[in-house]
Amino acid sequence: MTTTPSDVDVVLPCLNEAKALPWVLERIPPGWRALVVDNGSTDGSAHIADALGATVVHEPRRGFGAACHAGLLAASADVVCFCDCDASLDPSLLVPFVGEILSGEADLVLGRRRPQGRGAWPTHARAGNLALARMMRRRTGLRLHDLGPLRAARREPLLALDLTDRRSGYPLQMVVRAADAGWRITEHDVPYLPRTGASKVTGTWRGTWQAVRDMSRVLADGRAAR
Repeated sequence: MTTTPSDVDVVLPCLNEAKALPWVLERIPPGWRALVVDNGSTDGSAHIADALGATVVHEPRRGFGAACHAGLLAASADVVCFCDCDASLDPSLLVPFVGEILSGEADLVLGRRRPQGRGAWPTHARAGNLALARMMRRRTGLRLHDLGPLRAARREPLLALDLTDRRSGYPLQMVVRAADAGWRITEHDVPYLPRTGASKVTGTWRGTWQAVRDMSRVLADGRAAR
């Protein structure tokens, strides 16, 4: 029987995810704290999260990176996890990720998304992710396949990376700076479900390629190489 590690915060960036929140929060492992970072929702997401027992953090500055970093700053646990709040990823899958961090096997653990069913990962979003994975491989030498949002690491080392991107480039900047710092980075398959509601980033070709541009800028920025 696997024991759930303790002292873990899960950062959940949230923008109008009222329908998905009950499913997501129900799957937070026992004893872990859910930090729902409300990024300007107008559908009552913050109230729902609060009613369901989550800690709500308000980040008025729009942007995926802004929400993620606000959650990291608000976290106090030794290990911090990140997970989308749209019901496309199950936060209970983070248990072995955290175990790998605590055992010293890895410093950053990432989930490689494996789409389940039609519509889980639109063609344009998958194409953008593949292009970025290839660029990242050339930049860092890491043979990673995905820049997915399901991930775990220790809080203090994450803060020491001094992440500055506050848009779509945040997940990539985390990986690039971690690689430059010599972190051990591992990747594991995770099921990727059709999300609840419309994507704020990769729901359209335009949104996808804006995210690609944001992340390409991170790769080209000399500050990414610490």
